[in-house]
Amino acid sequence: MTTTPSPSVWPTFRARDARGLMAFLVSAFGFEETVCHEQDGVVHHAELAWPPGGGVMLGSARDDGKAVTTGGFSCYVVVPEGQIEALAERAWGAGATISTELHVTDYGSKDFAARDPEGNTWYFGTYPGAHRATS
Repeated sequence: MTTTPSPSVWPTFRARDARGLMAFLVSAFGFEETVCHEQDGVVHHAELAWPPGGGVMLGSARDDGKAVTTGGFSCYVVVPEGQIEALAERAWGAGATISTELHVTDYGSKDFAARDPEGNTWYFGTYPGAHRATS
């Protein structure tokens, strides 16, 4: 039997306007805010869940000695079959900059890419990753 394990890697990044970016990711892409620890306008830790599984973690850009830049983040988000076209329309309608139009890859995935207001690139596609043998 082969299967793809549940997500246990959560990409993390920082934003100049964490609250604004979170609102954009919910509106444009359909992420769901699940946790936000904020104090005095600084988001120390937030989690946005991707409804089919996994998600991202983010916080406000701040000078805390950690070498984290803003606007250079990218990741690939798996979209269930039959939903990619609607997501591309949703992203475009919410003002996302579409950097790669919806297309079919040479390995059969339907993909598109969009940039958020902070300059991060989000790749969306139907390819769920290679199946791995389990014991």
